[in-house]
Amino acid sequence: MASNITTTSQQSPTASFYLPISTSAQVGIGILTLAFVLGFPGNLFVVWSVFCRVKKRSVTCLLVLNLALADAFVLLSAPFFLRYLAGGRGWEFGSAACKLVHYLSSVNMYVSIYLICLMSMDRWLAVTRPFLSQRMRNKRSLLALLLGVWVMAFILSLPMPFYRSNLQKLLPNNITLSFCMPYHWNSVGHKVFQYLFETIMGCLVPFCLINTCYSSVICRLQNAKFQRRAQGTRLILLIICAFAIFWLPYHIVNIIEVAGLLQNSDAVKKAASVARPNVTAFAYFSSAVNPILYVFAGSSHIRKAGLSFMGKLFEATNSESRGTSTFTRSSRSGSSPDESSILHTLSVKVGKPFRGKNKERSSSVAGKGVESLASIEQLE
Repeated sequence: MASNITTTSQQSPTASFYLPISTSAQVGIGILTLAFVLGFPGNLFVVWSVFCRVKKRSVTCLLVLNLALADAFVLLSAPFFLRYLAGGRGWEFGSAACKLVHYLSSVNMYVSIYLICLMSMDRWLAVTRPFLSQRMRNKRSLLALLLGVWVMAFILSLPMPFYRSNLQKLLPNNITLSFCMPYHWNSVGHKVFQYLFETIMGCLVPFCLINTCYSSVICRLQNAKFQRRAQGTRLILLIICAFAIFWLPYHIVNIIEVAGLLQNSDAVKKAASVARPNVTAFAYFSSAVNPILYVFAGSSHIRKAGLSFMGKLFEATNSESRGTSTFTRSSRSGSSPDESSILHTLSVKVGKPFRGKNKERSSSVAGKGVESLASIEQLE
């Protein structure tokens, strides 16, 4: 991310100088404090729920776990920014820390959006390619995909520390402040590259993939005339909407600044520069909002399960995956969902294929149900 919200102070030992807290700084303090107070313990609670309260972890559950870890990790930088904004003495943690916290914020952006892409692709496979989905739903494949997302995020974020530098400025009373801000060696090409690269790889590409997956899923379910309360799908859609709400303003400012640079319009560039700190702080809050969404999504479990309500919510995504796969198989084989479910249940309880009037079709449906169930439960 490219923002103008941090500065570095290099004061003389005898100087006693404090920067005034502006209105925008007070707003930033409020946003960061709320994000840290709600988001950090909230994401830790999500991690605790997955490890200690979820017995059967679905693919969605494990992706949510990685999302919570990424959000909790980036929220650790909030105290540094709070000290800068409230202390009035600039950035006191050095140039390396300034580069690092912005680099980690960029990593969080890429990890979050590409984990959401994996969630969307998992839904798409479960509905359109159920048997392929079940073959891929194993720990080895999932761990490889998660590792790939994290490695890709760290690589995509590499431009951030290179495009940030400490620029010193002499203030009254002979105080020198070093502003940690975007620096592109006075090159329009470098600026255009950074902002376009962030917007294309952090917004356009992943959201095109997400929209393609969910458009296909919606068309498939509508064609099948299938109405079902999809708790896991609803949860993922909430996460996607939250990410879009908090991050789209940031990418819109990127596009505005690129337009100003290409047109050499000082007014447009100034408007983007003024808006950037606000949209950056707004995007930062996205790391705190997901646990709040989980509370609303799992509110029906709170009275019965207490502190384990989030575990029940994530376990529901596992049962939904089974139901979606059962429906898709039954629609392909020509059976009704209820008939396939009955045959599957009887075959599991009796321990052998259920045989009715149509022996071959019943055996095939029951056998595939047992095989699919065993495949899904490999993640437990």
